[in-house]
Amino acid sequence: MFPPGWPGLALLLLRGSVATAVLLEAYSHRLGLSGWMLGTLAVLSACLCAGFLTPIMAILALSAHLLVWSNLGIDAAGMTALALLDALALALLGPGAYSIDAYRFGRRVVVLPPP
Repeated sequence: MFPPGWPGLALLLLRGSVATAVLLEAYSHRLGLSGWMLGTLAVLSACLCAGFLTPIMAILALSAHLLVWSNLGIDAAGMTALALLDALALALLGPGAYSIDAYRFGRRVVVLPPP
């Protein structure tokens, strides 16, 4: 769940890609979104970049994309499909080794006391 090395780097890039897509969506529709929604999307992007609760945040990013597109319309169908697939892939794959999740929930050594 927390692969290091090249797969971990690829997951780091995928997290950055999803966070960038969320920020670009918020920026392109900034006039039609309320202030609290823009702030929420900025916090969501920061959590994705840091790898904090990544599967949950990826599902929230997917939901945010769908919410914005249902209310304000879709600008480009190709970019829409890529953003949806990136967020879904991140939700299914997890954060990788270079994340807060790996630090908090990663592998641990369990030492059992002698009987």
